[in-house]
Amino acid sequence: MKLLLDTQIFIWWDSEPERLPAGLLRLCEDEGNALVVSVASIWEMQIKAQLGKLELRRPLEQIIREQQNDNQLGLLPIEAAHVLGLQMLSFHHKDAFDRLIIAQAITEGIPVLSVDAVFRQYPAQVFSV
Repeated sequence: MKLLLDTQIFIWWDSEPERLPAGLLRLCEDEGNALVVSVASIWEMQIKAQLGKLELRRPLEQIIREQQNDNQLGLLPIEAAHVLGLQMLSFHHKDAFDRLIIAQAITEGIPVLSVDAVFRQYPAQVFSV
């Protein structure tokens, strides 16, 4: 099954997998699942790192490359359909990056892994525990 990792889940999966809820960790470790991360998450992490709001253990470029090589991580590009999909979303969540990830999950029909309860307020399939 293809699974979209939200930004926090991606960070934990890479650097602190012990922080992931057991159910999400099992999903990430299952080699039958294809893990993907949105370019929106990479964009968010880059901005936060540059602003000093996110401290990563390694350079972001290295993290992405290692995850692609070690865990066959796929990248989900941002398409016009994803951006246009934002128009159908209620404003339960003000975070622009999370809203784009939700729109991508809905548009692509990909379940998203997130511990953010707000994600469950949208018509996306969300695995949270």
